[in-house]
Amino acid sequence: MNLETHHKKIESLLKQMTLSEKVDLLSGLNKWYTVPIERLGIPSVVMTDGPHGIRTEGHGSNRIVGTATAYPHGVAMASTWNRDLIERMGVGLAEETRQMGCHIILGPCVNIVRSPLGGRNFETFSEDPYLAGQIGVAYVKGVQSQRIGVSLKHYAANNQEIERFRGNSVVDERTLREIYLPAFETVVKEAQPWTVMCSYNRINGIYASEHEVLLRKILKEEWGFDGVVVSDWGAVHDIFSPIQAGLDLEMPGPARYFGQALEAAVNTWQVDECLVDDAARRMLGLLFRAGVMEKVELPKGSGDTPAHRALAREVANEAMVLLKNEANQLPFDRSQIKKLAVIGLNAISVVSGGGSSRVDPHHWATPLEGLRAKLCNDMEIFYEPGYDNRSNPRTVEKERFTHPDGQTQGLQAELFNNLDLSGQPAVTRVDTQIKNWWGGGGPATGVIDPKHFSIRWTGSFTPTESGETQFFLSNTGTARVWLDGELILDNDVGLRTSSNIDGESMVAKAALKLEKGRAYAFKAEYISGERNPFALVHLSYKPALGVEGDLLERAVSLARDCDAAIIVAGLSDTFESEGYDRPEMDLPGDQDALIRAVAAVNPNTAVVVNAGAPVAMDWTEAVDAVLLAYYPGQEGGHALADILFGDVNPSGKLTVTFPKRLEDNPAYINYPGVRDVYYGERIFVGYRYYEKKDVQPLFPFGHGLSYTRFAYRGLAWPEQVGTGEDFKVSLTVENIGEVPGHEVVQLYIRDVESALVRPVKELKGFEKVYLAPGEKTKVTFKLTPRDLSYYDPHLPGWVAEPGEFEVLVGASSQDIRLSGTFELL
Repeated sequence: MNLETHHKKIESLLKQMTLSEKVDLLSGLNKWYTVPIERLGIPSVVMTDGPHGIRTEGHGSNRIVGTATAYPHGVAMASTWNRDLIERMGVGLAEETRQMGCHIILGPCVNIVRSPLGGRNFETFSEDPYLAGQIGVAYVKGVQSQRIGVSLKHYAANNQEIERFRGNSVVDERTLREIYLPAFETVVKEAQPWTVMCSYNRINGIYASEHEVLLRKILKEEWGFDGVVVSDWGAVHDIFSPIQAGLDLEMPGPARYFGQALEAAVNTWQVDECLVDDAARRMLGLLFRAGVMEKVELPKGSGDTPAHRALAREVANEAMVLLKNEANQLPFDRSQIKKLAVIGLNAISVVSGGGSSRVDPHHWATPLEGLRAKLCNDMEIFYEPGYDNRSNPRTVEKERFTHPDGQTQGLQAELFNNLDLSGQPAVTRVDTQIKNWWGGGGPATGVIDPKHFSIRWTGSFTPTESGETQFFLSNTGTARVWLDGELILDNDVGLRTSSNIDGESMVAKAALKLEKGRAYAFKAEYISGERNPFALVHLSYKPALGVEGDLLERAVSLARDCDAAIIVAGLSDTFESEGYDRPEMDLPGDQDALIRAVAAVNPNTAVVVNAGAPVAMDWTEAVDAVLLAYYPGQEGGHALADILFGDVNPSGKLTVTFPKRLEDNPAYINYPGVRDVYYGERIFVGYRYYEKKDVQPLFPFGHGLSYTRFAYRGLAWPEQVGTGEDFKVSLTVENIGEVPGHEVVQLYIRDVESALVRPVKELKGFEKVYLAPGEKTKVTFKLTPRDLSYYDPHLPGWVAEPGEFEVLVGASSQDIRLSGTFELL
C-alpha cells in the first residue's frame, strides 16, 4: 500500500499528539500488542510468531486457543526453489493471521547459514544470499498481498544461538555487503516489508538495536526502507542510542527504555524530538498499512482449511531432496512389496524444531501414518523404533492431560495476584500445556500483575506406554510438580536476567515407572518471584518407548523378514531450536549402527532423514537411497509417502552444502567464539569455500535428484556486455525421461580475473520448470550489472571490473551442464 495517499492524515495525527502519546506509540503494551492512543482512535498493532505457521498463544488479554496450519520450515521452503509456491504459502499464512486477529507475522528469517551447528538454521533459508533473498521476496509478497505485514529478521549477522544476547559478530565490511546483508537488501527493495526486526547480537562492538550505520545509514537511507524497525524481544539496552540509530519500536512492553525515560530524555534535550516524530510517523504508517485506521474492506481470514492443508502438502512434496538413488531404487514398486518394515523413532514422532516457530496444528501426519494411509490396502506394514535418539525431551502434550472435569484435554489453570497461591484465583482457564514465557503483560494482561503472580495447574496425566518416564522442569522463579500426591520436581531458580535456559542450573529432573493408560493425579505450581524480568516455566518429558528387549536386534529381525525397509532417521524434536546450538553434526543415539545393520540384511532399504541442517552421514555407502525430508510440517507423512512410492517426483534441491565432516565447514575454526565471534572465513561461506579450497562435500549446494532426466541445450548469451547494461542468458530444457517432473535450472557467474579475490562461482539466477516426458521449454535469465559485481570497501562501493566472465548453467553448483564466456567492456 502506498503511504503517500495517507501522508496528510498521518501528519495531521502527528500534530495532534502530545510528546507522551508519541513516545507511547514506540513501545509495546505487552508481549504482542503495541500501546494504543485511545484519545485519537489509534488502536494497537498485534503481532504473532509464525514464520511457518501462526502461533496460537495468548495475545494480550485475549488468549487465542485454536490450531493453525504447520507448514514446512524455512530451509524446506527454500529447498522448493519455487517462488510462486512460496508466495501462495505466504497468502495462506496471512489468511490465518487475519483470522487470529493479528496484523504482523514475525518472520521470515533470512539470516545466512554459516555453521551446520546453528540452532536456528532450520528457520532460515540458505547459505547463499541470492537464494535467501529471492525466497524471502516471495514469502513477503504473498503475506503482504493480504494486508498482513511481516517482520524481516534478524538484522544482522545473527548466525548462532550461543551468546546470542551479547555476543559480538566481528565481520568486515565486504563480507557484510556480499554475504550477510544482500538478502535483507533484496527483500527491502523488491517487497517493501512493513517491519524489519533487529537482532540481539553486537556487530563489530555495537548492539544491532543501536547500530546507526546498519539501521539508519544503510537500511533507511541507502535502501529506502520506509517501514518500522522493531527490536527483537528484549534487545534494547539504552534510552538514547537506539532512537538516534533508527530503532522505532521497543518490544515487548511495557517499555523499559522507550517509555517515560525516553520522554524525559526529550524534555531535557538529550534526544531531539524530531527522532521521536520520525519513529511515530512510521508507526502511524504501519497502522494505515494494516487498514485499522479507517473503515476499509480487508481480505478475509480463514483458519485450518482443506486448501491450507493441501498447500502444506504441496510445499512438503516440492521441498524434499532425493540425495542418493543408486540403481533407481526409488520409487518403491508397491506391487513387489507384501511386507514393509518402517523403522525409527522419527517414524512415529513429530519433529518441528523448537523456539518461537513452534506451531499447534489441528493434526500431524507422522511418516508411519502417511505410509499406512497410502498403502494399507496393498501391503502389511510393521514398525520398530530401532533406537532412542531423544537427546532432548519434548513438551508434555495436551493429549496427556485431562482437566478435572474428566473430559477436556489440558489442565485447569488458576492464576493469582500474589506469590503464595492464596485466596480466590483472579483468573481460571484451561491451559493445554505448561510451556510459558511471559513477557510484558504477563499471563493475563490487565488482570494479573506481570511481575508478581503465581499459578496452579491441576488435572490428571495419562502415559501412552508403560515403563520409565522422565520429566524435566525448566523455569525461573519457583516451580513444583506433584504426581499422585508425591512431589516429584522442585525447582527454585530465583530471578534471572536472561530468558535462556542455563543448562543444569535451571533444570530439575525425575524418572518414574508409570503404567500405560492409568490416569495419575497431577498438580503443578509456579511462583514468579518479585519483579522477575524473565518469568518462564516449561514442563517436558521423555515418555517410555513401551518396547522390551534390544531395540537394534528387533529392528534388524523385522527388516530381514520384510520385502523392503524404510528407516526414518534424524534429529529428535527440539534438537534444533532457538536458544541453543547443536553440539555436533552426528545423529543422536545409535542411528548410524542401526542403518548399517538394517541395510546389511535388507538391500531394499531407503533412509529418510529428518533434520533442518547438515548431519553426518558416514553410512551413505551402505544404502542405495537417501531422502532428506527436513521438518516437513503437518502433512509431512503424506508427502513422504507420495515421494517414496512415486505419486510425486522429488524436486527439492539443497540450499546448504552438506560437508562430509564438521571439520570441513568454513566456520569451524572460529565457531562459536567467546565474547567475539570472528567471521574469519569472510566471503567464503558455504559452497564458495568448498570450491575455492577444493574440499569435496558429501552433497553440494543445489544438489537434488529426480525420477526422470533432463537435458540442457542451446545456451545463448552475448559475447560482449557493456558496462552498466542488463543482458539475458537463455537455454532449452527437455524432459528426456519417462515421468513428469520439476527441474531447478541454476545459473552461476564466474569472474575469471579480478583485483580482489572472488569465489569460483556465485548463484545469480534460478528457475523451476515442470515438464511432461518429451516436453521442452525455453528458460531465460535476466542479469544486471550488480550480478557481476563485488563490493570494494576501499571505494567504498560495488564494482564490476571489465574483463572476462563465465556464465555456467546446471542442475547444481557441481553439476554444470552448459557454459559460455563473455567480455564485460
